[in-house]
Amino acid sequence: MATLFGQQFARSELLSLVGDISQLAGVRAGELADGFERGVRVADVRTGSGFDFTVLVDRGMDIGPASYGGAALGWRSPTTAKGAAYYEPAGLGWLRGFHGGLMTSCGPSFFGAPSEDEGQPLGLHGRASYTPATNFSYGGAWVGDEYELWVSGQLREASVFGENLVVERKITAQLGGNRLAIEDTVSNEGFQTTPVMMLYHCNLGFPVVSPQSELIAASAEVTPRDQVAMPGLSRHNVFQAPTAGYAEQVFYHRMHSGSDGYTQAAVVNRTYAGGQGIGVYVRYRTAELPHLIQWKMMGQGAYVCGVEPASNFVEGRGKERREGRLALLEPGQARSYRIEIGVLSTMTEIDAFAAAVHGLGQGAAK
Repeated sequence: MATLFGQQFARSELLSLVGDISQLAGVRAGELADGFERGVRVADVRTGSGFDFTVLVDRGMDIGPASYGGAALGWRSPTTAKGAAYYEPAGLGWLRGFHGGLMTSCGPSFFGAPSEDEGQPLGLHGRASYTPATNFSYGGAWVGDEYELWVSGQLREASVFGENLVVERKITAQLGGNRLAIEDTVSNEGFQTTPVMMLYHCNLGFPVVSPQSELIAASAEVTPRDQVAMPGLSRHNVFQAPTAGYAEQVFYHRMHSGSDGYTQAAVVNRTYAGGQGIGVYVRYRTAELPHLIQWKMMGQGAYVCGVEPASNFVEGRGKERREGRLALLEPGQARSYRIEIGVLSTMTEIDAFAAAVHGLGQGAAK
């Protein structure tokens, strides 16, 4: 049954109260019309619970702006979600259009720092986020007494004489729900063995991130990426006020998982709205995404915590190949990924989440 306004409704009961389900929730397609964003197709999703988000169809089907009850969940950068034609692939050019948002796609054949792999120069974080979707579709449908909202499409990374990877993406949410699920299947439609790397760059911002916030994660081990992050290791899970000249810190988390193979992490602000609390969590399977990358950036304007399930570390595909961690897809092979991003809207939900994370660690210790 759908839960709305603190009540549960059967399908027939709910439909008797509205002229059309779009009175309560739905997906609406549109197109941005100004500046660098002009022409970017979007799909705005309303769940009816106060959880709303925008799918950037022409930007890798990323999750752009998202909010709950009017509170922003993700950080938004000053570049905006500029069109794919503005992509600068070399070096750090990717940052010229890094819009932030609730989730930015990285991959599918490489991500991480600029590097060289088998003589091929690779820029930052791959092409996925700048790839317009094809076969885009959206809608909603009843499944028993639950109403599901969905957006789907294909992302293709291909080159003559090179790779031919297709990402089939479906994003779903439920009427009355406060979470979304992203389901990806990456297929090698080419005729040569091709690397596959996927990272889900979830970018949490104010008011979820604040000097009073904390990271809650089912971490078995946390290590700094480099010497810059080393001094911040003991405080990786807490935050500070926006700081002039702050140098980003990146931490690698090895995660505990439950018997179902899932793990989870969240950033929570227990002081939000006078103690009501708010948080955003990420839940995923460690079999496909064995690494959690934490990007801690406490700069002025760049005030964000990345919680990023990933198939690899973020020091470039060349290093991942040399270290034996690079996954390869043979022609005709496919690999699937699923992540869930949701809102913790009360202290009760935050406390229950923290207890569940603690339980994952306790279960692994037995």
